[in-house]
Parts: sequence; structure tokens; C-alpha cells
Amino acid sequence: MISKEKTVAVQCRESNRVGYKIPDMGNLKRNFQPGEIKYITFEELFKLFQAPGGEYIIRNYLIIKDEEAVEALMQQVEPEYYYTKERVIDLMQNGSADEFEDCLNFAPQGVLEVIKDLAVSLPLNDIVKRDLILKKLDFNVANAIELTKDDEVVEEAAPKRKAATPQTPKKPVRKVVKPASAE
Repeated sequence: MISKEKTVAVQCRESNRVGYKIPDMGNLKRNFQPGEIKYITFEELFKLFQAPGGEYIIRNYLIIKDEEAVEALMQQVEPEYYYTKERVIDLMQNGSADEFEDCLNFAPQGVLEVIKDLAVSLPLNDIVKRDLILKKLDFNVANAIELTKDDEVVEEAAPKRKAATPQTPKKPVRKVVKPASAE
């Protein structure tokens, strides 16, 4: 049995902020920034797991960096639970299509969101992996990449003048005559 005072490293896998509130712990509020690691007690994790929506947050958007704590809370998880952004990049660039398909089938929601983001930002050039993403996640990588390119083109395509700027006639300049000083 794991001690409730044990401190556990927990990382936000999401590219957005993740937060939760635990009423049983005096309305404890905790927010994670993307990729942030916090050290929290096992008791807090256990109470979060029991709270409405807490299990979903732990399974999909946070990575508990302690296998004993993971086992105590969730018994068993798929290997994809531990995937970080760096591991997903490696899988997308160097992994086989079968490994990638397994990831799409068994990964938590947070990993699938990371895959979508990276498929566009890297971009993912493997057509087989793009097709797997389309089939499994109903997300068209090619269209998303084209849309981001269109945004870049719109920014670059600001209108530029082709003819010389019309000259406006100069206004007459008043000459101010200073009055002679009385000496």
C-alpha cells in the first residue's frame, strides 16, 4: 500500500492548461501549464481520482511519473499512457506504421491531441500515418496543413502599391515677419 503522504511527480501532457478543484481538500485548486511538472501527494491524486471528472483528467491529460502510484490508482495502463511530446515526435518520425496505429488505438485523449498538433506543426509527411490519423481520429492532416499555409499566404499577400503615390501640390508656406524691436 502506498502512503498518502508520498510525493509524486505529475506532468501536464496537454498543449493547453489543465486544472482541477478538489472540494474534499478545502476546495484545493491546482492548474498545470502545458508540460509543467508539479509534485503532489498521493492523497491529492487519490481524491482527484474519486472526484467527478478526476479519473478522466488523470487518464487523459496528466502523466503520473511514478509506476507504483499509477498501479495503486488505475491498476494497469497501456504503455501509451506514459508518452510525452518527445516520444510522440520520435514515433511520428521514426516509428513503424504498426507502432503508430497501436498508439492511435490505445493512447489517452491527451496524446491524441498532441499527435494532431504535431502532425500539422512538424508537419507529418508520411502519407500512411496521415491516412491512419484520418481513419482513426477523423482529422485530415493535409487539409489542416493547407489551412495553415493559407493563413501564412494571407499575411504575406498584403496589397502593395504598383504605381507611384500621387503627389499632392505643396501648400504655400507663410513667411512670418517678426516685428522690429523698438530700440
